[in-house]
Amino acid sequence: MKTDLFSIGSFTVHGYGLMIGIGFILAMLLAEYRAKKLGLREESIIDITIIAGVSGFLGAKLLYIIVEFDTFIKDPKAVLGSAGFVVYGGIIAGVLCCMLYCRIKKLNFLEYFDLVMPEIALAQGFGRIGCFLAGCCYGRETESLFGVVFPAGSQAPAGVKLIPTQLISAGADFIHVIILLVIAGSFSYTAAKNKGKSRSLPAGGIGYIYMIFYGIGRFLIEFLRNDYRGEIGFLSTSQFISIFFVICGAGLLVLNAKKKSRSV
Repeated sequence: MKTDLFSIGSFTVHGYGLMIGIGFILAMLLAEYRAKKLGLREESIIDITIIAGVSGFLGAKLLYIIVEFDTFIKDPKAVLGSAGFVVYGGIIAGVLCCMLYCRIKKLNFLEYFDLVMPEIALAQGFGRIGCFLAGCCYGRETESLFGVVFPAGSQAPAGVKLIPTQLISAGADFIHVIILLVIAGSFSYTAAKNKGKSRSLPAGGIGYIYMIFYGIGRFLIEFLRNDYRGEIGFLSTSQFISIFFVICGAGLLVLNAKKKSRSV
């Protein structure tokens, strides 16, 4: 694979950036389509997508700086100029900023939270393909037939077979998208409300399921990775956050389900 796909004069198209861009555009188009079907404001989706994209980028970079703080102190340019990001920082920052936007616009945040989380998983899948092309987020050494040898110049160690954790993550993200869309189609709060059904997940339920599934998947894939991601005790930083993510997602799902049952 190539970290740089092609060049036109002095303009170079990087695989990582291209995949991020494709994921962002497809996520926005899918969100607009689903918003129209669910009777939500399509114009707000553009705002939410831009806010989530910008705040997610900054949040992911900020958490990466925190994880790589020692390196950042020694050489800030090496950290700021790298392709290094921590996805959880982007998710947390994106959710908080979109929550603030919905509050200002007097929108039901949980309905939009349900709407966009499958699209977030879609964008993440393309982002992981970008990671593969850049060589970041690489796996442990392996003798397996499925091992990948990265070229010199990528962020992964060159000349040795590594577990392609980026592609495993991408595949899991795309499966995640399908599962969330199937559940959302019949059981999301907004879909059930539009169809006049009384049985549904509580508002925010799709988002909470995303948190549970993503947290479990991320916790497991971390055991196969070999890039430095910070550590808290014997866990990586992302594994520690994953535990928190799963507990919060499960707790909020149960709590909101109880509130919904009491209000029926």
